[in-house]
Amino acid sequence: MNAEGDDKRRLENRIALVTGASRGIGRAVARKFAAEGAHVIAVARTQGALEELDDEIRAAGGACTLVPANLTDHGRIEQIGAAVFERFRRLDILVGNAAVLGILSPMGHIDPDTWNRTVNVNLTANWRLIRSFDPLLRMSDSGRAIFTTSAAARMTNAYWGTYAVTKAALESMVLTYAAEVIKTPVRVNLVDPGMVRTALRAEAFPGEDPTTLRSPEDVTEAFVALAEKSCRRHGRIVRAY
Repeated sequence: MNAEGDDKRRLENRIALVTGASRGIGRAVARKFAAEGAHVIAVARTQGALEELDDEIRAAGGACTLVPANLTDHGRIEQIGAAVFERFRRLDILVGNAAVLGILSPMGHIDPDTWNRTVNVNLTANWRLIRSFDPLLRMSDSGRAIFTTSAAARMTNAYWGTYAVTKAALESMVLTYAAEVIKTPVRVNLVDPGMVRTALRAEAFPGEDPTTLRSPEDVTEAFVALAEKSCRRHGRIVRAY
């Protein structure tokens, strides 16, 4: 049964790929999608955490394919795209969720390696996802692309340069992509989950009481609503709070 208490699963027989699926929001979305009937392709760096996710999904009667991958290996994204095509011939739902904080630092003090890694994970990897999976989303009768953003993208707080800049660029890129596919069955949106109890949040605010924050499970409904065939939202930043 789904959260509404009936037996109609909202993502039945849909193929959904979720990045950053081993923990936090990505893990919660993967579990929720599987509970709603999707076959989840879970992508993350940590093999052990992916296997735990797989156990949880299968124990609940869901279906999952595990893909250990470091998204900074951009060639790996192309390999995943080719493998999804060979097995499924389409992708119904793409969730670009993986992200890193970078460093909280004055702009002039950010070292190039940290800058490049943050840009690679938060921005370039998502461009490579679009590049690799746009053809597969178009093969679906109702392709859905969803990317996780942050209010930091629209703020100018001191010391948040790496994260805020990459999230602002992500929003611009995703909304540009949305404009390009407006005449297709593909729908493209972003989710701003707000303040959620995740490892990234704890890294940014180490003194914060995590019990005062919402859990990742609390924001999954926004992702499901945007992933449904019936969703008509397009080119939007949806706030899950």
